[in-house]
Amino acid sequence: MRILFFGDSITDGSRWRDDDSNMGFAYPFLLKAELGYNEPEKYEFFNRGIGGNRIVDLYARLKKDVLNLKPDVMSILCGVNDVWHDYGDAPNGVDEEKYYKIYDMMIAEIKEALPNIKIMIMEPFLLPGTGVDEWGYEEFRRKVEACAAKAKLIAEKYNLPFIPLQAGFDELAKTAPNSYWLRDGVHPTPMGHVFVKNQWLKAFEAIK
Repeated sequence: MRILFFGDSITDGSRWRDDDSNMGFAYPFLLKAELGYNEPEKYEFFNRGIGGNRIVDLYARLKKDVLNLKPDVMSILCGVNDVWHDYGDAPNGVDEEKYYKIYDMMIAEIKEALPNIKIMIMEPFLLPGTGVDEWGYEEFRRKVEACAAKAKLIAEKYNLPFIPLQAGFDELAKTAPNSYWLRDGVHPTPMGHVFVKNQWLKAFEAIK
């Protein structure tokens, strides 16, 4: 079974671009370790997260990084950069309606090319932190939640598993400082990645 992780820097985890055996240091690494240990040689793992990617960037590399690999199972995590890139000197974000439109096109094309693929949609998330507070956390959160709602609508439209993450991070933030889970409000620490890994596994167990 070929498993693909598709997304932005949260998925990327500083992976090596020229070595598929190196999964980086994020939740895909943890999933490879756990699934590979529990069922040796059953799975192939591919990490195609790229830091800074928005939904339009994922769509632009759809053929190269998804369709050509022909995965049996894939997960998609994207949405924070669509908001984050709207701040700063040269705004280049993606609003929630365009986010939905491109996401919809991407899923439709994947399913047309790979009709037997199983796709899991992951919820974008954030907490107060150094990476978001300077732009105004409340507005930032509202916009990310709007994208998350659109991602959930995509999952519902195509009858795909939706992996909730925001509420879980909100609960974790009650047990330790935000930076214990998300080092800058966006990127998980090792402990945060364990949470993402656990949520991913719950969805995977239901579809594998």
